[in-house]
Amino acid sequence: SPPSYEPRAAVEGTIRIWGHGAYGKRLEFVEGLVAALEEGFRRVQPGVRFDNKLHGTASAIGALYTGQGDVAFMGREIWDPEVAAFREVRGYGPTGFDVMTGSYDVRNKGYAITIFTHRDNPIKGLTLEQLDAIYGIERRRGHGAVTTWGDLGLTGEWADKPIKLYGLPIARGFADYFQERVFLGSQIWKPELREFPDDANSVSAMTDGANRMLAALAIDRYGIGYAGPVYAHAETRTIPIAERAGAPFVVPSRASVQDRSYPLHRIISFFIDKAPGRRADAKVEEFMRFVLSREGQEIIEREGGGYLPLTSAFAATEMKKLEP
Repeated sequence: SPPSYEPRAAVEGTIRIWGHGAYGKRLEFVEGLVAALEEGFRRVQPGVRFDNKLHGTASAIGALYTGQGDVAFMGREIWDPEVAAFREVRGYGPTGFDVMTGSYDVRNKGYAITIFTHRDNPIKGLTLEQLDAIYGIERRRGHGAVTTWGDLGLTGEWADKPIKLYGLPIARGFADYFQERVFLGSQIWKPELREFPDDANSVSAMTDGANRMLAALAIDRYGIGYAGPVYAHAETRTIPIAERAGAPFVVPSRASVQDRSYPLHRIISFFIDKAPGRRADAKVEEFMRFVLSREGQEIIEREGGGYLPLTSAFAATEMKKLEP
C-alpha cells in the first residue's frame, strides 16, 4: 500500500469537483466513492468543503480551464481536443493524475478491454501490433497487412479464412480507447467492422450490445471481437494479449489488470490546473495527496464498486507530479 497521508499544511476553502457522474440519474457511477473520499479528507482537513458538479466527463476539462472547477474527474481517457482547448486558454496543458485503475469486469467502472474469438480458434495470443493490423487501416505499429487467419500464423483449415471483425460502436469511448492504445492515435477502422450498439436505454449487461456481439461470434468460427470480461459466452474464448512481439502473452484477470501487466487496462484520472514550475493550489494539492495515500486508496478499494486501487509504485509516481 502507499504511505499514509501526512498533511503538509492545514488548508481551508471549497474544492469544486466536476466530471464523471450518474447516467441520466438512473445509474450511480462514482457519487458514493467521491463522497467517501471527501469525508475521509475532511476528517484530517476539517476546514475544507466540497462542491460537486458530477454532470459527466464531457463537462470536466472545460470547467477546469474556465475556472469553474478545481478538479476534473475523468471517467475515460482525456481527448486531444480537450487538452488543446485547455492549452489555448491557459497556455500550458492540464496536469493529470492516475488515481485508480479501471475495473477488471465491472460494468460502468472502466473495465478492461478483452479480445474474443470462437472457442475453436487455436490462436495462442495476439500482440498490439497484430490487433492494430486486424482492426485498423493505417497500421501505425508497423505490422504487415492482415486479412486472413493465416496472416497471423494459423495453418491448415484456418490459413485462408478471412477474419470477420466484430466490436462495439466506434462512436463510443471504448473505441476511443482502442484508437489511442492500439492504433496509436489513428481513427481509421476497417469498414467491414460489424458494430453492436446497446439496446435502447440499456442499464444492464444483459441488454448491452456486447452480449449480442458474442452471440454472433459464437456461430462464426472465423470471427474476432472486442468487449470486456463483463460479458461471456460458452462458445467463445478470451485471447491473451502481449504488449509487443516477443513479450509474454498475458491473460486478463483482476491481478493482471491491477498491476497493469495486461496491456488493455483502463486508467481513471483526476486533472488539475498546475502551471509548470509552480505548486498547485494548496487545498487541491492536499486533496490529491490524500487520494494517492494509503487512506485514499483504501477508500477506493472499499467504496469503488470495482475500481482498483493503485499499487504503491504507481501511487509514488503520481505523487511526484505535485512537485514544482
